[in-house]
Amino acid sequence: MLKLYSYFRSSASYRVRIALNLKGLPYEYEGVHLLKDGGMQLKPAYRALNADGVVPTLVVDGQPLIQSMAIIEYLDETHPEPPLLPDNALDRAIVRGLAQEIACEIHPLNNLRVLKYLKHELGVADEAKDAWYRHWVEQGFASLEGNLKQLGRAGRYAFGDTPTLIDLCLVPQVFNAQRFKVEMNRFPLIEKIHAACMELEAFRQAAPGVQPDSE
Repeated sequence: MLKLYSYFRSSASYRVRIALNLKGLPYEYEGVHLLKDGGMQLKPAYRALNADGVVPTLVVDGQPLIQSMAIIEYLDETHPEPPLLPDNALDRAIVRGLAQEIACEIHPLNNLRVLKYLKHELGVADEAKDAWYRHWVEQGFASLEGNLKQLGRAGRYAFGDTPTLIDLCLVPQVFNAQRFKVEMNRFPLIEKIHAACMELEAFRQAAPGVQPDSE
């Protein structure tokens, strides 16, 4: 049995939930509230699993796995159907690169730790904090949209006609962009891919609003 420590609005947790659903893997869900009581992720009990104090953590046969991208690749290696990465090295590098545009360039600037630091330590007003968020998403999506078009490998999904690691990163980031009122009509290809993904039950059942800890 797999046990996922997750927060319903966490982008990284959302990625892993999609992967688990696509693979058809049952798992136990353990909510880790990132805001209540100063953040459950910072309590000793959770840090004993994940010293970083972040989500997700996937426990496999008693072994905690950390970092969503590593977790997803573990799931893909141990449960190869349906594959989330292409079968040749060049295409795998392309898919990883586009996925990391989101996971390594957009997401780190806008995750909860950064937003809390801006607000509580630097005294940034909510309006300015939200503008910061939108700026980095819009800049990142403009680059991603350009790369998707230049590569010309998008089909129904970001890379061909089956979901890949790119889509698992893209859908949570679009959710957050919509939440912060980013004008998504500026990115028609991203919007098209997102819409196709959300037609799949695996993506819908991973959405924040249907998680056990959703508020």
